[in-house]
Amino acid sequence: MLKVALLSKWHVHADDYAAQAQENPNITISSVWDEDPARGKEWAEELEVPFVQNLTTLLSDPGIDAVIITSPTNQHKNLILAAAKHGKHIFTEKVLAFTIADCEQIFSAVDAAGVELMVSLPRLTDNYFVYAEQALNQGLLGQLTMVRCRAAHNGAVPTETSPTGWLPDAFFNPTQCGGGAMIDLGAHPIYLANRLLGTPSAVTGRLQQVTDRGVDDQSVSVVEYSNQAMAVLETSFVSSKSPFQLELYGTEGTLMVENREIRIKSTKLDTEEWTTPATVPALPLPIHQWAAAIGERTTPSITRTDAWNLTLINQGAALSQKRNRRVDLQQLTLS
Repeated sequence: MLKVALLSKWHVHADDYAAQAQENPNITISSVWDEDPARGKEWAEELEVPFVQNLTTLLSDPGIDAVIITSPTNQHKNLILAAAKHGKHIFTEKVLAFTIADCEQIFSAVDAAGVELMVSLPRLTDNYFVYAEQALNQGLLGQLTMVRCRAAHNGAVPTETSPTGWLPDAFFNPTQCGGGAMIDLGAHPIYLANRLLGTPSAVTGRLQQVTDRGVDDQSVSVVEYSNQAMAVLETSFVSSKSPFQLELYGTEGTLMVENREIRIKSTKLDTEEWTTPATVPALPLPIHQWAAAIGERTTPSITRTDAWNLTLINQGAALSQKRNRRVDLQQLTLS
């Protein structure tokens, strides 16, 4: 049984990960820590586990095997390094860190400690993406030349009941978040496109503020890849009724996903019409892959490369916005 401590209820998905942990027969939640003690104590009471106010005390407990981190993003690095130092396995909300230099330091610490690290990139496990990878590998799209992906919601749109929108105010704190829509919700289009297209080589980011709250709430990144393919990645906190969209364009076909509905046209199929494929099973959620990697020595489908390239694009897009130009990602250093 994997005994897990929850580190912070700051993130909107903290309850989701707690619920997923409770659903896994090989995980038990043993304790809670939070940088906000009042919030942490309340959460611990809800879960009927102890609240531990001192982080070092919690991490020094030999009865704790692992941690789930849903803290402010700017705390990820220090929490992960501390957990690794104490030999704890680590599951963390995206993004891993703000810079590739921090990612490298994290990976080195995890390797030295011999612990399992998982960054939650859940849409890599969804059935529509599993099918997209299969179709690509089967040659149904030929050479993939372009990906467009959009993930957007209305979290910053004022309503009568929520004058600043339903997203917590903390998600507009540039220090804690390291950005806004692109680094948070835009992470999904980024890691999906990266997995499909390979090694990113350059990015042009346009990160705009519609609501003037200190971080971008509507953004686009145009990413270039080493194989000359491109991706247009869109995100927004100010779009109501916007469906999730993933579009793959190749020399032999096109695959379209809207929400979870898949359709494909290909010169390799015996029809000129759009085809809806048979349902493809999804992969296990990241938290379940993580637990299996620890307990059963399985290999997760989500990799360090996925996490690294996500940070790489975000770091480059932010720099592109700041400098108002295209950024060659090879110029980003580990220093």
